[in-house]
This record gives sequence, C-alpha cells and structure tokens, in this order.
Amino acid sequence: MKRIPAVLVAVVAFAFAATMAFAADTTAPATAPAKTTTTTTHHSSSSKSHTTHPKTDLNTASKEDLMKLPGVDDAIADKIIAGRPYKSHSELESKNIVTKEQYGKLSAKVTVAPAQKSAAK
Repeated sequence: MKRIPAVLVAVVAFAFAATMAFAADTTAPATAPAKTTTTTTHHSSSSKSHTTHPKTDLNTASKEDLMKLPGVDDAIADKIIAGRPYKSHSELESKNIVTKEQYGKLSAKVTVAPAQKSAAK
C-alpha cells in the first residue's frame, strides 16, 4: 500500500472538522453563542452609523424629509407643517398630530431647533 502524505491527511481532517462544525451550526438554534457573537458584532457596527444621522427639525424640514420618517405619510407630513412652529417635539402628540405609538417611533429621530431671530428691524 502507498503511504498518504501528511499534508493530505491534514487537509482531509480539516475539511471533515469544518463540515462537522457547519452541520452542528446549522442544527443549533439561532441564538447559539458562536452565531450570535458574529451577528451581533456586525449589527452593532452598522447600527452606530445609523445613530450618527442628524435629526429632522420639525420646524424647517421639507414635506419630503418628513415623509422619510417612520410612519409619516403625506397626510401626517401636511399636519406637521400646518402645526408649525413647535417648541418641543412632544407637541406632535399633544396636538394630536400623531398617535402615542407613532410618536414613540418618531421621537428619537426628530428635534426642534431654537427659533432664529430675524436680523432686520
């Protein structure tokens, strides 16, 4: 019989181990520690980039910008514009422009900048 080179034995052993690890990983629940760690690391880095987006100013945003917010359609965008000026973003709920549930989705994404004073007198 011929001798099998040690490199070939190592490659076959590695392939077998990788196949077994893959099979074990696909049968494990989605919350398996190895899988969660990799996924969580990826999502946490991408979620950081989402938090750096500037907030939408309710007093100056265009209708198109308002409609990019979650749950804001054409009618709600019109109501937001009609209710200007706002002193606080919580006025969206207190003025009955959005529901409490809609406000929960919006509150972290909107802001109200202080009113600009006019230079001309």
